[in-house]
Amino acid sequence: MTQVDELLPIENVEEPAPRRRLGWGAIALLASVVLIAAVFGIALLQRNQGQPTSGAAPDFTVTTLNGSQIRLSDLKGRVVVLNFWASWCGPCRDEAEVLEDIWQRYQDRGVVVLGIAYTDTERNARAFIEEFSQTYPNALDIGTRISDLYNITGVPETFIIDQNGEIAQFLMVAVRPRQLDTILLDLLEEA
Repeated sequence: MTQVDELLPIENVEEPAPRRRLGWGAIALLASVVLIAAVFGIALLQRNQGQPTSGAAPDFTVTTLNGSQIRLSDLKGRVVVLNFWASWCGPCRDEAEVLEDIWQRYQDRGVVVLGIAYTDTERNARAFIEEFSQTYPNALDIGTRISDLYNITGVPETFIIDQNGEIAQFLMVAVRPRQLDTILLDLLEEA
C-alpha cells in the first residue's frame, strides 16, 4: 500500500454487487436438463448391458483369418469357448496364452476355442495371433456384427457354450486357467 492509498477514505471502496438469485424459470430449466441427462444415461447403461448369459447362443457364420468358414450352430455336440478380444487390449494379452493352452489340452476332448477380434484390423489381429502362437480359429468381427449379437460391452469377454448350443457361462474379465478348467471339466462330465 502506498502513502496515497493510506490517505484515501475507506468509503470510496466499492462494495460487491449483491448476489442474484436464480428465478423459478432458471431452476425449472436446470432441473429439466438434469432429468433428461439422467434418463439418457440410464438408457445408455441398459443398452450396453444384457449380454446373453443363458439360453441359446446367438448363431452366426464367420470366415476365419485362415479362410475357413465356421457356423456356430454346426459346433453343436462340442463345448465352445467364444472369446471376444482385441490386439489393443491389455487384459486380452494376459489371457492369450491361457486360451491357447486350453485349446491344446481340450481340442481332442470336444472343446473348440473360437476367437473373435473386436474392432481390430486384420494386420494387428494377425500380429497378435503370431505373437502368442495361437493355433485355434480366429476371425475379425466385421462391422461388429457378432459382438452386437452378444451385446458385448468391451474386451475381453468370453461365452462358454455347452454341447447343446446353450450359454453355460459368461466371463466379463480375462479368463484364468483354473477357472476355465473347472468350467470345461464340469461341462464335459455332464455329457
